[in-house]
Amino acid sequence: MTSIRFDQQVAVVTGAGGGLGRTYALELAARGAAVVVNDLGGNISGDGAGTSMADSVVAEILAAGGKAVANYDSVADSKGADAIIQTALDKFGRVDIVINNAGNLRNAYIDKLSDDDIDSLHSVHLKGSLYVSRAAFHHMKQQGYGRILFTSSAAGVFGNPEQAAYAAAKAGMVGLTNVFGIEGEAHGIKTNTLLPMAASRMAEKMDPAQLQQFAELNATFGNALTPDYITPLVVYLVSRECEANKSIYSAVAGRFAKVVIGLTKGWLGPRDAPASVEDVAAHFADIEDQTVVDEPCSLVDELQIIAKHVRAE
Repeated sequence: MTSIRFDQQVAVVTGAGGGLGRTYALELAARGAAVVVNDLGGNISGDGAGTSMADSVVAEILAAGGKAVANYDSVADSKGADAIIQTALDKFGRVDIVINNAGNLRNAYIDKLSDDDIDSLHSVHLKGSLYVSRAAFHHMKQQGYGRILFTSSAAGVFGNPEQAAYAAAKAGMVGLTNVFGIEGEAHGIKTNTLLPMAASRMAEKMDPAQLQQFAELNATFGNALTPDYITPLVVYLVSRECEANKSIYSAVAGRFAKVVIGLTKGWLGPRDAPASVEDVAAHFADIEDQTVVDEPCSLVDELQIIAKHVRAE
């Protein structure tokens, strides 16, 4: 088996001062990448700032003989995002990989969710990931190569109580992946999304009852819920060897899986006039029937799939 290396490549990892991001940065550096270790240094709610978290990871990389530089800008505004990518260009001359890992967490039931919580979560997760990736995309297009990874969540794809704003921001990563994947493909840029689940300081914000459920599963998963078990998939997804694009992957407790969004064959209503509400009710079982499932690659592809079924009828 050929060893996967990142020699002469430059990776930007946001939120790399601890947890998952730290393990990504360390592994990439160990495999030859020069790494921009970005971390604002605030708490898990997104408040405060500091340099010690990013500096600590950079020190680990340098001590092991790797190459790294710290960056403390916030992803939550475009100037900060631009500065993160500029750090890679100024220090190492290029940017090949972006791992959008920075995040914060503020949990509340829907009717208790504040405007400030919504704005903070969307600014960091959704807008932050878009800002950083947009800043890198231009340079990746010019060099004809790039790898972008967005970090979504099972909360965004499958749902989780008390996380409406967080889930909405994380679900947005799927949309970003689809469009970056389409626009980047002709330029050698591959974009994918990760749904990781690992023990981290975000657990501080979770409902105690849900934390108890996780604790009861520890006997089954053991140490497999630590960040190290997520890292192998992440590193492969941003490698030159990985040709996957516009895809979603789950990484939980050492299990890696592709997440599929598809369409049932559905029911083809009349073409000469809109179906009635009663028609829909009468054919709802057909609409939900999962015997045949298609996976459209784009908005236009969905229309082409429907046209195929119309012609077949």
